[in-house]
Amino acid sequence: MSKKVILAVDDEPNILMSIEFILDMEGYDVHTACDGDEALEMADRVKPDLILLDVNMPRKDGYEVCRILRLRQNMAHTRVIMLTAKGQTLEKKKGLEVGADEYVTKPFSADELLQTIRTCLAL
Repeated sequence: MSKKVILAVDDEPNILMSIEFILDMEGYDVHTACDGDEALEMADRVKPDLILLDVNMPRKDGYEVCRILRLRQNMAHTRVIMLTAKGQTLEKKKGLEVGADEYVTKPFSADELLQTIRTCLAL
């Protein structure tokens, strides 16, 4: 069985490093991007099984990136988990409307993140 490919996108280097460490330890093939444009480019290149996508980023935010991904035929069914410090219902609703599969609120525990990833990948 091949490793699942995960693209982690966050403009905060410390969070991105933490996510990468957690996912590496679990045996995932992890790729990272620090903004929306890089995320779109990387997604085309690595064809991830799942994308962890920060909501608040400069230039293209996570909502815009998710909306663009859903318009691409090769990304239409890629699982997307939005990461946000905002856990409000309206924020979650907006993410789901643009095509996110799930939400994880920062700060998150490694267990919470991994369980959400496993659940999304199992769907």
